[in-house]
Amino acid sequence: MQGLLRKDAGLRNLPLHGYAQNQIWCEITAMACELLAWMQMLAFTGPARQWEPKRLRLRIFAVAGWLVRSGRRLRLRLTARWPWVTQIITAITRLYALASG
Repeated sequence: MQGLLRKDAGLRNLPLHGYAQNQIWCEITAMACELLAWMQMLAFTGPARQWEPKRLRLRIFAVAGWLVRSGRRLRLRLTARWPWVTQIITAITRLYALASG
């Protein structure tokens, strides 16, 4: 069965050795893609809603920031020089408002 999965299906580059392990890995990857799509739909407006995952990673997820504790609160400090920082702040605010109800 492993030979069929790896050679005939064109899935030779899966990260794990067993069929069941790779099946779980594929399910986790699909779930991550779904979460990314929902986050993008709920948090962003404009062209950022249609960015590919690579562009999201380079513009949104790779921002320089610091987690700072102040007054018993945990705060995220983002660099003001990042070109997409306003979109990030808006997205976080929108997601937080949805979570709060």
